Amino acid sequence: MSLPSQVKGGRLPWSGLLALSCAAFTAVLTELLPAGLLPAMAAPLGVAESRIGFLVTAYAAASFLAAVPVTVALRGLPRRRVLCGALLGFAVSNTLVALSSSYPLTFAARLLAGATGGTLWAMLVGYAARMVPAERRGRAIAIVLAGITLALSLGVPAGTALAGAVGWRAAFATPAVLAVVLVVWVRLRVPGFPGEPSHARVPLTRVAVRPGIRPVLSVTLFLLLGHQVMYTYVAPFAAHAGYGRTGLLLAVFGTATVAGVWVTGVLIDRWPRPTLLTALALFTAVLLVLGLRAGVHALLVGAVALWGVAFGGAPTLIQTALVDVSGPADADVATSLQTTVYNAGIAAGSLTGGVALDALGPGALPWTALPPALVALATVAAGRRYAFPAVRRDVAPAAHPARRAAAEAVARTAGDHAVRRSVADGEGQ
Repeated sequence: MSLPSQVKGGRLPWSGLLALSCAAFTAVLTELLPAGLLPAMAAPLGVAESRIGFLVTAYAAASFLAAVPVTVALRGLPRRRVLCGALLGFAVSNTLVALSSSYPLTFAARLLAGATGGTLWAMLVGYAARMVPAERRGRAIAIVLAGITLALSLGVPAGTALAGAVGWRAAFATPAVLAVVLVVWVRLRVPGFPGEPSHARVPLTRVAVRPGIRPVLSVTLFLLLGHQVMYTYVAPFAAHAGYGRTGLLLAVFGTATVAGVWVTGVLIDRWPRPTLLTALALFTAVLLVLGLRAGVHALLVGAVALWGVAFGGAPTLIQTALVDVSGPADADVATSLQTTVYNAGIAAGSLTGGVALDALGPGALPWTALPPALVALATVAAGRRYAFPAVRRDVAPAAHPARRAAAEAVARTAGDHAVRRSVADGEGQ
């Protein structure tokens, strides 16, 4: 299945993109499912509930450690083969958890899932970017990352409910089966791309220092830090505000993220920079409202809804900026760096929020989250030249129609590596 046939007539390759979105859904469901099953899993595995919580930690730690080295090691392999291998890794790890009665074996299975997840997240965005023309890249990435939102708002609650009805082992067997189905779907509907030959690979260090990469990674880190300070401890903050319905707040947030993804998908390819600035400014305003007027419950619920809208679209906007800066050919490596930074932001936000909660109380959480949110906003505002330009350079029309047609012909014939060579040749003329 060739790229031209996928995008003929300007249509998005919906089946392939939805397969990638389901892969994202499966990864998030696999990562977070133990958090909703602490009491159910603890007794059969003979451990305390806190040690079941460590199964989530094990996944995150393995993802953090594996994303960059595994991605670099597998750059030469065909992309679809690596994608299918990652999905089979989820199938194996979830099957082991579903069958295991040993905590050490379960923990090892979660480490396998985390390493698999780090590999998958490093691939998904770059894969989506290579399946569509540059001017449709943002929307394609939004479709794929919508799987994250659906997993958070529907998948994890549904998995918890399934565990309550038929047992936690069935809850883990479900994503195992889904992963196997996805392997077949990917083989049929997702195009195959070659791995990078050794002579064509840009070293990791050169990708990392490319202009614009570091600001995008910085925004990722500081946004996740600020977000996680509040999200991890939303229950004590809600209780502090006199609002005891934490579940309702989380439902409002999850529903609003769906709206954020939809709005972002509509706007991202035409106005990526203003949309990201608006999302970050909205998150900053939400923190101010939570810090000043959370005791007014209508304002609390409304602020959480706007927080969901802002955060729902932010990952898509940031990852699209990263792919624009790195180029689709090097997107896997760049995204592996972002996966590591993303997990570091989650860990740092949870730790920072916990320290603030213990030392200053729940009322300090919005004020603790505000500085990193402002740093993220300022970084985007300052990154007009490379990281977050007003006009996406690879989407802007070429100055000469004949050169544009020639460049498009080369891209259709030879793929991402040819695009990179064509750009380099053009700069030298």
